[in-house]
Amino acid sequence: MTNHVARPSRRDLLALPFALPLAAAVPARARAAAPFTDAIGRPISLKAPAERIVLGFNFEEFTAIAGPAGWDRVVGMSKTLWSSWRTATYKRYLGPIPRLAALPDVGNTDDNSFSLEKLLSLKPDLVVLAEWSFSVLAQQVAQLEAAGIPVLVIDYNAEIPARHVASTLALGHATGQVERAQALAELYMTKLTDIQRRTAGAIRKPSAYIELGQGGPSAIGNTYWKGMWGRLLDLIGADNIAAGRIAGAWGPLSPEYVLAANPDAIFIAGSSWQGRPAAVLTGFDADIETARARLRPYEQRPGWPGLKAIREGNLFAIEHGLCRALFDYTAMQYLAKQLFPDRFADVDPAAELRRYHEQFLPVRFTGTWMARVAPVGA
Repeated sequence: MTNHVARPSRRDLLALPFALPLAAAVPARARAAAPFTDAIGRPISLKAPAERIVLGFNFEEFTAIAGPAGWDRVVGMSKTLWSSWRTATYKRYLGPIPRLAALPDVGNTDDNSFSLEKLLSLKPDLVVLAEWSFSVLAQQVAQLEAAGIPVLVIDYNAEIPARHVASTLALGHATGQVERAQALAELYMTKLTDIQRRTAGAIRKPSAYIELGQGGPSAIGNTYWKGMWGRLLDLIGADNIAAGRIAGAWGPLSPEYVLAANPDAIFIAGSSWQGRPAAVLTGFDADIETARARLRPYEQRPGWPGLKAIREGNLFAIEHGLCRALFDYTAMQYLAKQLFPDRFADVDPAAELRRYHEQFLPVRFTGTWMARVAPVGA
């Protein structure tokens, strides 16, 4: 069974009811805030752009949309989700945004440390939650809204283009940066439209397998279907071998099935996790040789030397944070470039990622975010 995803046009998405009008060029703090909707269509009403925000996730997206100065509006955050999940990235942002270090931590739903009492003590006028946190905090959300504190839901994890656009525009509206948000939403849709134009009409769908490389080759990591990497494969028109083979949006896939499916390409999602010495290392502080050295042992997994992807050198590392980001179009470009090489010869995903950092983020782009197990032609 294949999980089909509709391919909406850029014009369609930016014309949806939640698309926000461009605001007049007046200071954000003086601008009246019109009602708007969040990523899941909930109406949000603010008297003015929020001044005391508690931010639950998507910290880089918030930075791109609100700008570094937008953090002056943040009074608390789910800090562990950034400082521990993406330590190298968090440390980079401490330079241009030093107040991150002093921001209170309100906990999070991933490790059941979320504290409503701590959050309320910060007297926020807006709480921003990722959909996956919002979905398990129904009681707390009701209490917040009863106290007159609006909750804005964002969702980049689902990898549904409409939610990407809605999340971006909603954050722009909430922080008084609607023009910047509109530019980012249009950039995302322009890139997605170009990717899908290039892959449309392919005679066959190349097959791919994506696995989380947190535990190294001795551990069978999660693969993805209905969200994150799984949805990205759907959006570019690839055949995801995990589709219909795992119970939920993510989970491990049977090693025997991977061998039977014999995918055209295999992608191992890496990052800069702490205390994971066997993990595939990618991101700001990863050099290309270290990334490849962590990737090579996967070639020797039981049965893998006989796989088509391994025989042809189509084993790749890719930064896991790219599967739930506003700049995930760079991940789609990389996946598509390996699966449809003749259609993406003129596309440089790493250069696109560098350009995004230069235009919208306050940190210098360095490191290795995408890598083949061996150089082309080696």
